[in-house]
Amino acid sequence: MRFKAIVAAAWVVLAFAVTAVASDGPAWPPQVDELWAKVKKDVKVIDMVAFKKIVDNKGDAVIIDVREPDEYKSGYVAGAINIPRGLAEFKIWKAVAGFPDKTNTALKIYTYCKIGGRAILTAKALQDVGFTNVTAVDMKLADWAKAGYPIER
Repeated sequence: MRFKAIVAAAWVVLAFAVTAVASDGPAWPPQVDELWAKVKKDVKVIDMVAFKKIVDNKGDAVIIDVREPDEYKSGYVAGAINIPRGLAEFKIWKAVAGFPDKTNTALKIYTYCKIGGRAILTAKALQDVGFTNVTAVDMKLADWAKAGYPIER
């Protein structure tokens, strides 16, 4: 009986070990990274330093945080509005593009997210629906905060 308990305990330990190792691995299959790399070639991309210059001198540019609303509420780049990636093609029109009265698809739009992936995919989606001046920011928002750049809540 004791032997069975030891074997059962060993299986539990092994299961936790396998789960821990598996959780450190990739969160998605390689084809997601391949799609992201392909899309990245089709959009204009800037880094954090270039983006900081835009934020400091925004002019008529529109900065869009494409994270989910709860992520946005936790802190966002100063002056950014929230339009989640999953709704961008639909919400952009009334939120910033002036639809239906004075639709402007030439707006200077900058998209960013937590690590850059959603920003790039959103930039491509906005291009696909007719926006002509979209730039994705390839940065980690955590690096933005570490650099001491402005975060609003």
